[in-house]
Amino acid sequence: MSNTTSPDVAGLAPDHLRPRYHFMPPANWMNDPNGLIHWQGMYHLFYQYNPQGAFWGTIHWGHATSRDLVHWEHEPIALHPGPGSYDSDGCWSGCAVDDHGTPTLLYTGKEGAHESLVLARGDAHLRTWEKQAQNPVIAGPPPEIDSVGFRDPCVWREDGEWRMVIGSGIRGVGGAALLYTSPDLVQWDYRHPLAVGDGATGVMWECPSFFALGDRHVLTLSVLPQEAVFAFVGTYADDRFTPASMRRLDGGAAFYAPQTFIDAHGRRILFAWLKEERDAAAQRDAGWSGVMSLPRVLTLDAEGMLGMSPPPEFLQLRGFTQTLLLDLWPSKRVTIPTNRQGQWEVEVTLPASMSGQVSLSLVDETTTFAEIVIDLDARRAGLQEHDATVAAWLSIQRDGDNPLKVRCFFDHSVIECFIAGHVCVTKRVYPPTLAGVRLTLTQTSATPTQVGIRQWDLRAAEFHLA
Repeated sequence: MSNTTSPDVAGLAPDHLRPRYHFMPPANWMNDPNGLIHWQGMYHLFYQYNPQGAFWGTIHWGHATSRDLVHWEHEPIALHPGPGSYDSDGCWSGCAVDDHGTPTLLYTGKEGAHESLVLARGDAHLRTWEKQAQNPVIAGPPPEIDSVGFRDPCVWREDGEWRMVIGSGIRGVGGAALLYTSPDLVQWDYRHPLAVGDGATGVMWECPSFFALGDRHVLTLSVLPQEAVFAFVGTYADDRFTPASMRRLDGGAAFYAPQTFIDAHGRRILFAWLKEERDAAAQRDAGWSGVMSLPRVLTLDAEGMLGMSPPPEFLQLRGFTQTLLLDLWPSKRVTIPTNRQGQWEVEVTLPASMSGQVSLSLVDETTTFAEIVIDLDARRAGLQEHDATVAAWLSIQRDGDNPLKVRCFFDHSVIECFIAGHVCVTKRVYPPTLAGVRLTLTQTSATPTQVGIRQWDLRAAEFHLA
């Protein structure tokens, strides 16, 4: 490794809003995570990247590596658009696979409005990539489908052959995940839609991720025009996926385009793009745009409930800690003690006997930047908007005999909350200064309640330049 990047990157003005332990490139635009793979003990994170500035366009594949999912080394750009070729207008989202010892990328090439499937093979260190002579290996969507889009492959090995779903939509019907098979990643045969929506879940399904988890299968989708992420849990047999349940994967508008992979420890891990929630001019002025979510380890319980939690590797960032009990009185706001440096984790333990609604709010003296509402009676949680409505309630599985735990991570302009181990709410926030920002608790119950609090200061992760 060479020099460590400063929290305020050289060439950019000091910025109290720039996250310190969520991954992001040194500067410029970043969106979808791509090509996630654990290769020979190293985690590789590729991502949509514009090296020309903090704005969408001219998409390349950025690249970073880590041994622990926390500290990262920025690698050289992995994929560049080819002038006058199938990816002249961008190397868009895709995945990475191990093809019998050869690291291989499959991604969406874009030429004008046309989308195709492109193949590139890499060296042993995943730093140098060669686009294959047979490209594009799929020239476009199947002719029998009146498709809305054709992008974002997810590829896996099954029964001695390669299988793939590509995000699409069937005009007048709804979103679709199209299933293909191949013996060699070059010759592909279209089978049929793995799953098709009815319009209620969007007209276009982007960034599909399809995988086994426990004894079931999961299909995650980023849907348009809602720009929300849904997870379907169900069964998979005879090349058909039958959903049994559906839920939003995150209650915030910032969370989008997740991708998953399995690491050497057998964990299914998810990263997602956390979009900015400020205007394009502010992003350009800052010189950076886009942050990765914390990695989330996915699990499935016996009832088919999808669980999400940060990996234990992030415990190494914990510093000063405090444990206390806070008394909550009806409609009275109580401040949770945290630092004013913008990096902390808080765990709130709500007793099993508690009822009514609880609000966790990120505030300063004049502004509420984020308010997460937990309705204990209705067993649901969501992000309250400025008009006091909750755009998306997410169901909570609550064991009446056990307390409910909430873990909140704050990182300068990101707040991610994990509720009961299976509900997540993410929000981007932009306080003018960190000095007065604090987390508060309120409850609506008429009964005074005592809640447990644990708080940790979090150190910055290390980001190195290759």
